[in-house]
Amino acid sequence: MTNFIIKEQECGYLCRNGKFLRLLTAGKYTYPRAFGYTVEIVPMTGEVKTCGIPEEILMQDKGFSSRVVKAVIPDECIALRFVNKAYREVLTRAETLFWNVYEKNEFQMVDITQPCMEDTLPRIYMDLMPAKYYKKITIKDGETGLLYYDLRFEKRLGTGTYYFWNYGREVSCKIFNMKIQQLDITGQEILTADKVGVRLNVVMNYRITNPEKLVEKVDGVASLLYTRAQLILREHVGRYRLDELLSQKEELSGIILEKMKANEEEYCVEIVNAGIKDIILPGEIRDIMNTVLVAEKKAQANVIMRREEVASTRSLLNTARLMEENKTLMRLKEMEYLEKICDKVGNITLNGGKSVLEQLSELTVGKDAS
Repeated sequence: MTNFIIKEQECGYLCRNGKFLRLLTAGKYTYPRAFGYTVEIVPMTGEVKTCGIPEEILMQDKGFSSRVVKAVIPDECIALRFVNKAYREVLTRAETLFWNVYEKNEFQMVDITQPCMEDTLPRIYMDLMPAKYYKKITIKDGETGLLYYDLRFEKRLGTGTYYFWNYGREVSCKIFNMKIQQLDITGQEILTADKVGVRLNVVMNYRITNPEKLVEKVDGVASLLYTRAQLILREHVGRYRLDELLSQKEELSGIILEKMKANEEEYCVEIVNAGIKDIILPGEIRDIMNTVLVAEKKAQANVIMRREEVASTRSLLNTARLMEENKTLMRLKEMEYLEKICDKVGNITLNGGKSVLEQLSELTVGKDAS
């Protein structure tokens, strides 16, 4: 004889010679193994473990069938399993048995034939769903998305987060940046009309305006704009001499912008602005221009120095005339000399017979000689 002890929240399948007899609940049981009796003890929570016994046989036992609940899921659905009113898991198998003794199991069917999850599933459960069952699409600020079902355009998506079922239809999305974007066209080497090779850097700002038409007509809008700008540069820069190119940089930038705007509708974009950022000269040309610039600045400096010297001389002449005509001004000038000399010497002795200015002048001359 063999004793079998079944605890609470457990049950046992009593079998004889491989044939199921009945369900055993908590308690102590004694059966002779010699007569082929066996007891398979399993937990009575969660999914039912049948231990290889066909479900149909087990369900014929009233003690078993009254303690289980069966989830039957159609092909076009999945099920959310709730245990004691709390979400537990997602069910995808067609049929599953659960013990319904110590846990109360409930099932919510979710139709997955409609790609948009929000049409059939409350938002609070979307992040709880295993990632393999759905596709998440995030559209950031300044972006727009074109939604496709089985490669057929469905609608435009604005900023936000969207969830779609991975079932029945292929869901895809093309995301476009609708903000102003910058395109740099750098290092364009072009010969001017006087056969000087220069390198130009051009900057362009553009914005996508019609993404629906863009995907139908244009493949790689940035590369097409880049090539178009290159052609415009080569067409117009070669008409200018180097001096003209440097002096008419802004006019050429305006031509580039005008020519690029002419193709806006074709490329499904808006050209916000475009222009020449840098003109890079060959080394020898740059040295020559620097030499010319230095010479020009020296000449300008000489002119300014001569102008200042003339102005200074004219100022002195005017001062002398005023002093000659105005004795008071002469007296003030004497006092000014006296102040300057007093800053440098300790004692000054003046004798009569000569003017203060004459004596101070003699003192100054004598001091400089010493």
